[in-house]
Amino acid sequence: MICLGIEGTAHTVGIGIVRDKPFEILSNVSSMYRPAAGGIHPRDAANHHASVFTDILKKSLDEANIGFGNIDLIGFSIGPGLGPCLRTAATAARALALYLEKPIMGVNHCIAHLEIGRAVTGADDPVLLYVSGGNTQVIAFMNGKYRVFGETLDIGIGNCLDKFGREVGMPFPAGPRIEEMAKRGKKYVPLPYSVKGMDVSFSGILTAAMHAMERERIEDVCFSMQETCFSMLTEVTERAMAHTEKAEVLLGGGVASNRRLQEMVRKMAEERGAKFYCPPGKVLVDNGAMIAWTAILMKKSGMEMGIEDTSIKQNFRTDEVDVKWR
Repeated sequence: MICLGIEGTAHTVGIGIVRDKPFEILSNVSSMYRPAAGGIHPRDAANHHASVFTDILKKSLDEANIGFGNIDLIGFSIGPGLGPCLRTAATAARALALYLEKPIMGVNHCIAHLEIGRAVTGADDPVLLYVSGGNTQVIAFMNGKYRVFGETLDIGIGNCLDKFGREVGMPFPAGPRIEEMAKRGKKYVPLPYSVKGMDVSFSGILTAAMHAMERERIEDVCFSMQETCFSMLTEVTERAMAHTEKAEVLLGGGVASNRRLQEMVRKMAEERGAKFYCPPGKVLVDNGAMIAWTAILMKKSGMEMGIEDTSIKQNFRTDEVDVKWR
């Protein structure tokens, strides 16, 4: 089975083509909306996605070296995400499915990060630390569903970093620039350590970091933000591993590209005698291949979806999905 997957939940529109036997990512092409100023404007992002869609579709087919006739299934990100962006991806998916007379499958974006990570790294039954702009969750499979064992109570870790970066004049996305600045940090600036049960909160850290900028070097504030936020994430991930008794940890989401976060989680896993997995950067960030692969898993498990079932779900919870393929 060959699936064409469309990702379009936020700033990135992506088209990936995946084959199941043997598992292979045939192509994975994307384009990111980068606002000239401020944060992501949903309608502007959606307009960007619509304007580049035809181009990246052609590039994805060319990279895979196949034609429309080879496609067996159309997958798309049905949620969670920004409404205008989701609607753009869904509309494109419906149009392709109807034109090609192929089945369609709406995919939960968060679960797609986990499933592509499992496929690429060989992880079997991991706890996923999913860290991106709008999402921060600790997820694991139990009793037929992917359960959320901890999450942010306010903003995602990526949003926290991007908002800080915007205030100090960094380009979007700010995470890579903050990571570079942090490497030159020499002093830890005390920031709120906000873990509440299994959940985390970043808004107070963001406010405190902005106040710290009035008296501290930016390199030291960036270093301190990373150390504080990533320590919190590592703590709740370890507790989820202890609770679920799982011996694997997997990273997913764009923020997981950060080498310091990888180092912290890897060390935690090693000290527990657990295995650490982190996919390559191109499948860590939002991408179409993860949508295509998850759509294949859903379809092969017997799940069906008609055009009438493809309404977007902006607040689609990870634990709402019946995971019939496991």
